[in-house]
Amino acid sequence: MASSKKVIMREEWEKRLNHIRIRKEEMNKLVMNFLVTEGYAEAVAKFRMETGTEPDMDVAMIMDRMAVKEAVQCGNVEDAIEKVNDLNPEILDTNPELFFHLQQQRLIELIRNEKIEEALEFAQEELAPRGEENQSFLEELERTVSLLVFKDVSNCPVRELLDISQRLKTANEVNAAILTSQSHEKGTELEEDDW
Repeated sequence: MASSKKVIMREEWEKRLNHIRIRKEEMNKLVMNFLVTEGYAEAVAKFRMETGTEPDMDVAMIMDRMAVKEAVQCGNVEDAIEKVNDLNPEILDTNPELFFHLQQQRLIELIRNEKIEEALEFAQEELAPRGEENQSFLEELERTVSLLVFKDVSNCPVRELLDISQRLKTANEVNAAILTSQSHEKGTELEEDDW
């Protein structure tokens, strides 16, 4: 499938940039949106004081969201699930894919910590029933459980599941869901394709 993005040369890009005039207030709103979305609570507070630009979200909400994201990034999935439910229990109730991915990450952490018996029990009790309901969940579960077959995961074809990037992927998915529940965009306005 071909990309629908138009490629322009550097000279054309610079020419277009020279003709764009952005008001300082609009630029400040873009910067504030980025800081809020990415969770830089301290920077939001400082930027607000310096520019007078109001964030569209309370700083405490940003910090709560970042606590969830940090818990996932550190491998503390149970803590992250608890924090999400404290913020808004409907997030996981209404998003079975997100809940599955958090549970899958929990299984990955058990495997990473070589808690094999606990991992098998968790997979059977918590994830297998979800796999029966959803074919893609079953396929992801099978991939994850295959980590148990290899004593040396460096030879495992799905070793990327143990990479930190997997935690980041799950953390970003949770972050986006929380932002959506708080009526904020999933991504920053700077990521838009309008440029």
